[in-house]
Amino acid sequence: MMRGLANVSFFADDVAAARDWYAEVFGVEAYFARPVEGPPAYVEFRVGDYQHEFGIVDSRFAPHGGAGKPGGAIAYWHVDDVRAAFQRLLSLGAAVHDEPVERGPGFVTASVVDPFGNVLGVMFNQHYLDVLGG
Repeated sequence: MMRGLANVSFFADDVAAARDWYAEVFGVEAYFARPVEGPPAYVEFRVGDYQHEFGIVDSRFAPHGGAGKPGGAIAYWHVDDVRAAFQRLLSLGAAVHDEPVERGPGFVTASVVDPFGNVLGVMFNQHYLDVLGG
């Protein structure tokens, strides 16, 4: 039934500021924006080995309003060095959500709260690399 992750969407009151922050995090510029002129209400990036879609949506379009605090599901992005990625995110203005933790052999996770109130997870997962190579 499900064929793969199509899009991860985060919300921000200032989409342009969030776009710029994530361009620094990802090392790529957003490839899509709506509206094309004026302040964006939505921007989208292609990220990583599989070019997954990462969108930032104006908070006014959040379903059921915003909760006012970080929470909910955490999308984890594979990184080669969780501790280094975690420290880099903190240096860019993110706040600690969950310090790096080894969850088992070949499996380390951490998460931060971005400057816009979203939880961003990073992980090293050997299985990800095994699938990518196979």
